[in-house]
Amino acid sequence: MNFAPLPTVDAASVPADGLVLDVREADEWEAGHVEGALHVPMSDFVARFGEVTEAVADGRRAYVMCRVGGRSAQVTQYLVQQGIDAVNVDGGMLAWDGAGRPMVTDNGTPPFVL
Repeated sequence: MNFAPLPTVDAASVPADGLVLDVREADEWEAGHVEGALHVPMSDFVARFGEVTEAVADGRRAYVMCRVGGRSAQVTQYLVQQGIDAVNVDGGMLAWDGAGRPMVTDNGTPPFVL
């Protein structure tokens, strides 16, 4: 059985206005996240799938991200199988932070990758 290679981009290539789909858990999100990202933890993903399809309804590409890229790879594969334009952000939030891309918190504390 052959699987198509997973579409992947590096953190530096995600457009500033790109739809980032963060699949990390709540404590990871609270530590620091991409401003404007859609937060749907992998553990809630199937139940909240409608939020994701709504966000990409206009044909937008979803840039799927977790801490290092494992969970987001699974979610990206699922989305692609559903016919959604999704790419895995290689290296996840650690790569995002390493590339100097901006992060925020909801409570004003300095953001970091948990």
